[in-house]
Amino acid sequence: MNIEKFRESMYQLIVETSTNLPKDVRRAIKAAKERENAGTRAAMSLATITNNIRMADENVSPICQDTGLPTFKIKTPVGVNQIEMKKAIQEAIAQATKDGKLRPNSVDSLTGENSGDNLGIGLPVIKFEQWENDYIDVRLILKGGGCENKNIQYSLPCELDGLGRAGRDLDGIRKCILHSVYQAQGQGCSAGFIGVGIGGDRSSGYELAKEQLFRPVDDVNPNEDLRKLEEYIMENANKLGIGTMGFGGETTLLGCKIGVMNRIPASFFVSVAYNCWAFRRLGVYIDPETGEITEWLYQDGEKIDFKEEQEPQTTDADVNVVTLEAPITEEQIRQLKVGDVVRINGMIYTGRDAIHKYLMDHDAPVDLNGQIIYHCGPVMLKDEDGNWHVKAAGPTTSIREEPYQGDIMKKFGVRAVIGKGGMGPKTLQALQEHGGVYLNAIGGAAQYYADCIESVEGVDLLEFGIPEAMWHLKVKDFTAVVTMDSHGNSLHKDIDKSSLEKLAQFKEPVFK
Repeated sequence: MNIEKFRESMYQLIVETSTNLPKDVRRAIKAAKERENAGTRAAMSLATITNNIRMADENVSPICQDTGLPTFKIKTPVGVNQIEMKKAIQEAIAQATKDGKLRPNSVDSLTGENSGDNLGIGLPVIKFEQWENDYIDVRLILKGGGCENKNIQYSLPCELDGLGRAGRDLDGIRKCILHSVYQAQGQGCSAGFIGVGIGGDRSSGYELAKEQLFRPVDDVNPNEDLRKLEEYIMENANKLGIGTMGFGGETTLLGCKIGVMNRIPASFFVSVAYNCWAFRRLGVYIDPETGEITEWLYQDGEKIDFKEEQEPQTTDADVNVVTLEAPITEEQIRQLKVGDVVRINGMIYTGRDAIHKYLMDHDAPVDLNGQIIYHCGPVMLKDEDGNWHVKAAGPTTSIREEPYQGDIMKKFGVRAVIGKGGMGPKTLQALQEHGGVYLNAIGGAAQYYADCIESVEGVDLLEFGIPEAMWHLKVKDFTAVVTMDSHGNSLHKDIDKSSLEKLAQFKEPVFK
């Protein structure tokens, strides 16, 4: 094999997967957009999502700033040198990271040190399999942490909220899958896709579940029982009313693929791999002699090139559109309520896991009184003059900061937090006591929000790595929705409650 040409092919696959959603995913998102009711928060979110997809195409930049953990599944003819292939893939990953097509996401689990190039022990994940065909099949999925954290595994029999007992049968599996969609809420950047693995052990069940995500969205399961189950889940999961970003709406699930394998009698696992709307997986066929791409996969049928459009405004009479610029006063915050649309001008400061942990025990590197913290780990590139530029900057999942957020807001006088997926009761109580607000940005819309950033004014704590540093960003018309206010109201809590009530309607057996 021409290993240099193979490395170039892998670089091309990585860039395309990060920046260009496949045709089948685009069609599913278009169908969801057409189903949604005009003038709703969900419609506004889907307009932002489709604009983001278009911008990623035009900029050849990451669709989402969390470019995930690269996972390759490769089938090779007998005799192909897999050791050389693995080395070439690692080099391609490092180059794509250097070029800003991937965010440096590889962190030492013991020290927390970021390798800076997406390489490290066990990363990227590369799984080889030999077959008797005369070409190489390479599939790549970039699955971000927000949706990965909503994966779930059930051990049957079990008791499920809203659904009661799930037994060791097809109907018990049905209940587990419905529950998996309910428990994700908006934290996995819904509307999403799920892969389900039935059977195996704890590790092989999850592997089977993730393998289902490599199936085309519009394929048909050859197993009749599983085909019926997939269709049932797609019809009924969308009746839960969780909707895009967990804002409520008509579409909660964009795809469901189910696989099965044998198990031992003592164990019965149902494993669910949840994937966000930014479903980044592609594949190629490679000539084993030349190393060149001979065919791209997941590109059958119509490609939807989303046109630029104005974001529809919510039409509810009680929705306000409010402009904020820090420093923000408590009085301004107390006037906001759940459902308001906020447009931010001026400075915001990024802060993720490492920053929140640091601020619990140290002074802030900047004065945060009246300021805004953005839960974001951007993709950044430095130019020849030493200036930083934002390549992608969507929100990260906020619930990870629940142990810290309320205390930090009170300690430093922070008035607003931007993230996705909402936060819990501890933060909600702090917002009420302190006079703060939680703003939900659109998950995955990394190009859309990068376009709102006028300049990078500085950075602190860069030793934590690019995603975890505190970036000082000057923004204009940065749009988000108030989903937790200073009066004790939480849209996330309300949607969780209403979707649990709707989940209960599926308690009775369906599959015998």
